[in-house]
Amino acid sequence: MIDLVLSPQRTVQREKSRQEKDVVGDRPYISLFKTISWRIVGTIDTITISYIITGNIANALSIGGFEVFSKMILYYLHERAWNRARIK
Repeated sequence: MIDLVLSPQRTVQREKSRQEKDVVGDRPYISLFKTISWRIVGTIDTITISYIITGNIANALSIGGFEVFSKMILYYLHERAWNRARIK
């Protein structure tokens, strides 16, 4: 509220920026950062599950190492496809 009083132009610019983001979705570099952070979480999960199932840390790390790259590529493509979709 105080922003509106002190700087109405800045508030209008922020609101316009939010509206534009709602229309176009995330920018590609934001999708990339989201991809990397999600893969860190997902890979830790995969390694943990693999270790529980196999009982072998080497196998678990091997499985996690392989899936980190394949799923990162798939997630990025999935994210970009959703950002291009114009669902109303």
